[in-house]
Amino acid sequence: MEDARVVPEPGTQGAGTRLLGTGEFARRSRLSVKALRLYERQGLLRPASVDPVNGYRRYREDQLPPARLVALLRRLDMPLAVVGAIVAAPEDRRSDLVARYWDGVEHRMAVQRALAAHLRVVLAGGEGLSDMYEIRQRDVAARVVLTEQRHLRQPDLVEWIGAAMGRAERAAAPFGGAAGAPYVVYHGEVNEDSDGPVELCFPIEPGGAEVTAAHRVEEAHREAYARLPKAHVVFPQILSAFDAVAAWLEENGHAVAGAPREVYFTDFAAAGPDDEVCDVAFPMR
Repeated sequence: MEDARVVPEPGTQGAGTRLLGTGEFARRSRLSVKALRLYERQGLLRPASVDPVNGYRRYREDQLPPARLVALLRRLDMPLAVVGAIVAAPEDRRSDLVARYWDGVEHRMAVQRALAAHLRVVLAGGEGLSDMYEIRQRDVAARVVLTEQRHLRQPDLVEWIGAAMGRAERAAAPFGGAAGAPYVVYHGEVNEDSDGPVELCFPIEPGGAEVTAAHRVEEAHREAYARLPKAHVVFPQILSAFDAVAAWLEENGHAVAGAPREVYFTDFAAAGPDDEVCDVAFPMR
């Protein structure tokens, strides 16, 4: 039977050094013996001593608080590597690390909810598509836009949009920055097999100044659009929004008058998963 005993260390007067057998430590830490063995192998929670003859493990009583913290963190389905980082962190940093991890969980769950909704519509042959989004209309004035166009496939799309957006912001600086929400126009299908082309458009107000960067005039038009939260702006579930707007146009007797686009009207990086960040829009007539 594993016992509990005091093993004083020099200068400690035995404080916090009472040794507990595996069974008692497991009960008091709210961890199973099997979990303790796993965490020992992972280097997350090592016994204070291991008897070289019989292999009995002993844990110090002052190891109970970190062990209980491990038990609570694992109830969040937190990976062991993240658990280890939090347990090893200074106490005043642990709360921030838990908050950062949980923000990631909530974002992932929001993305998965959107994907599940997309799959339900796809597997139902498009039934219920019109219920997923509110389709709105608006008039868009003519404007000058800086442009950058590429042929690329879906896996490279997000990285290119971010880089192209940065280049456009720098090019727009002499004109006072953006004069409206930038948008990405899909002149062709973009997926794992098709490469567009795709065009980034960055509105500016030249004010009579010469524009030397690549640019064009976007003609005035009316467009139908669906507004999306950040969690929905992920491939392939964003395709549901394109399908919904296209279906609405057909059902209401409108024709598509130009290439579809994604309009980014706020700081995408700073937004939470449920914050509205993007319009999927179709020019219409």
